[in-house]
Amino acid sequence: MFTTFMFATGIENSIPTINNGRTRIDEMEKCGHYKHWRTDFDLLRELDINVLRYGPPLHKTFIGPGRYDWSFADVTFGEILRRDIIPIVDLCHFGVPDWIGNFQNPDFPELFASYARDFARRFPWVQLYTPINEMFICAQFSALYGWWNEQLTTDASFVTALKHIVKANILAMEQILKIRPEAIFVQSESTEYFHAENPAAIRPAEMMNSKRFLSLDLNYGRRVDSEMYEFLLDNGMTRDEYHFFLDRSALRHHCIMGNDYYITNEHRVQANGITRSAGDVFGYDEITRQYYDRYRLPVMHTETNLMQGPAGDEAVNWLWKQWANVLRIRNTGVPVVGFTWYSLTDQVDWDTALRYENNYVCPLGLYDLDRNIRPVGRAYRQLIRDWRDVLPAQSVCLVVPVSLPSECDEGPVRRRREVARELRESEEEAELHQSTLHEAAR
Repeated sequence: MFTTFMFATGIENSIPTINNGRTRIDEMEKCGHYKHWRTDFDLLRELDINVLRYGPPLHKTFIGPGRYDWSFADVTFGEILRRDIIPIVDLCHFGVPDWIGNFQNPDFPELFASYARDFARRFPWVQLYTPINEMFICAQFSALYGWWNEQLTTDASFVTALKHIVKANILAMEQILKIRPEAIFVQSESTEYFHAENPAAIRPAEMMNSKRFLSLDLNYGRRVDSEMYEFLLDNGMTRDEYHFFLDRSALRHHCIMGNDYYITNEHRVQANGITRSAGDVFGYDEITRQYYDRYRLPVMHTETNLMQGPAGDEAVNWLWKQWANVLRIRNTGVPVVGFTWYSLTDQVDWDTALRYENNYVCPLGLYDLDRNIRPVGRAYRQLIRDWRDVLPAQSVCLVVPVSLPSECDEGPVRRRREVARELRESEEEAELHQSTLHEAAR
């Protein structure tokens, strides 16, 4: 199977801790997925969607080094396989198990990579992965804003979290490729822009507009901007750690740049560096083009939503605007391969970015928490029906080599897997050679 466009949604599986680690915010629990998972999968068929951003709850599944409780994953992924749904597996979403602690733990990358390896072994038919969701936002909210997990607020703690998170993502990709050589990794990362309010704010806005690229620069092995190199080294990253990322640039060939865009992703910057929301000034198309020009990778719009308001059509209009942006950049040459309304159901406490446990239901989903369809759900279903057959005719060459779960062991997929295995072995040899050169240079 080669898909020309992936219409997707997701099951929210954020699991950060707050209150200095005493309170776990488990969105799967709060949104009722543990109870209604069969119904949630039924709703995908109702929407004509067969691509789902989904992952098992890390804190319940990864219970110790080399120790797992696969019970929930086995039944849910067994059902996903039976239904031939294509999952984009989200292995870590804003939190880690209590026994790991938080993202300051230097053991996290290796531990997480072992989890990714063992997940891939257990579910070898899975092809698409987001190992760690929104790496930049996770580090920022946990270790710079002081909202989640370690709840720290320094540049040094931010850099520590960021380097551990991105390293974990890279090591996980390497381990998954050993099991499924033709795996594809969809980075789900927030795309941001910072607007200077006045001339005195230009410098802080420029710094923020450089910092927004850090997670993807490191993940894709791209040299960071000069001021960011100094920032990283001034705050605890070593030269050896930096070269670890540069030496793994070949992994980008297995990646789709997933970018997330909300009405809060653009910011107004004051001279003192304080920011506030600017609304959608440039919009998804312009900001996505900035990221595409930097990385030159296929693009997927991996998250967006808006609360349904008193008029009832606010989310519907936002869906239309996002889709118009997707068509705009696709028609001007950016290879966009998918779109996601996130998530399937309403979410809880995202009005305060999960900082407080108020149990406030945010009407963001295609369905409410009673699994009744919202206007945006009906609009998304119609959008998919209208455009699903049109997009392939616009470009017969713009395809993603995705196989259905049921096709995992078929001949063409096995042959593609062997070709991918040989390619990966060549990449590993090149990475080893590059690493050896860096060692000799030191």
